Amino acid sequence: MQSRDQTESANSVKVHYVPQGIGEISDHLSMMILSAPRFEDKTGLLPGRNIDTVFTELNEALGAIRAKIGEDKYLTLMALSAKMRAHFEADPEDNSDDGIKGRDCIIEMQDILRSARRRKART
Repeated sequence: MQSRDQTESANSVKVHYVPQGIGEISDHLSMMILSAPRFEDKTGLLPGRNIDTVFTELNEALGAIRAKIGEDKYLTLMALSAKMRAHFEADPEDNSDDGIKGRDCIIEMQDILRSARRRKART
């Protein structure tokens, strides 16, 4: 169930990729911690990447694993996603504690996903 959404603009093609599975979501969160708070691509390879696209990809990916991780974990992850975005939007220059608090949300999300992966491996 890969989701790729391509929109052509005058100068580039924007690709929207929804991570598949817990491992890819963890990778996506790792990318987010490194590119926060603006989530802009500095390489030029992903010219359309920004806070909106990164959070859309994350939230759609969480929806895709909802049944796998259970409703409680899903709701917790979605709440953390919203909280994280609010922190990064409050500190787009990364000058205050909001940037740190946003990154703390990412770490908490990674921990929840790790625990969900371990639970799945045991069953």
